[in-house]
Amino acid sequence: MSERPARPGRDDFGHFHELATRWSDCDMLGHVNNARYYSFDESARLDYFGEMIAGRPGFWGEQGFILAHLACDFIEQLHHPSTIRFGFRIRRIGRSSMNTEGALFVGERLIAVTRGVLLWFNYRDNKPVPVPDYARAYIRGKERLAPEEV
Repeated sequence: MSERPARPGRDDFGHFHELATRWSDCDMLGHVNNARYYSFDESARLDYFGEMIAGRPGFWGEQGFILAHLACDFIEQLHHPSTIRFGFRIRRIGRSSMNTEGALFVGERLIAVTRGVLLWFNYRDNKPVPVPDYARAYIRGKERLAPEEV
């Protein structure tokens, strides 16, 4: 069995996305349903890349990233109402893939950690392509901790 990576701290992140829970996020047990954590990650991911995407009108039609994998470690229950600060970062940039890490905080409490893989993708040819230099530069400029690069 492989070892789990260390839990991230608030200081590991240069980017945070703030969200408020909604009543509709809750399940019959009275806590925020596990499926919502994936939506929180998606919101933080799109916010992280927002400035880069906005400057490229053909981003989603030609090339961009596509989610290949996403997993979540649930550490504590989350109850409504809560204000979430979701830290998001790129831990590693490969030739055509990027490893992501997200951390959901309420106050100082770490509630959950997400880890994912994004592929840089050519939507017209339906295949992964190398992460472009402009995306690498953008990521380097956002990160508090430099991502590993291949």
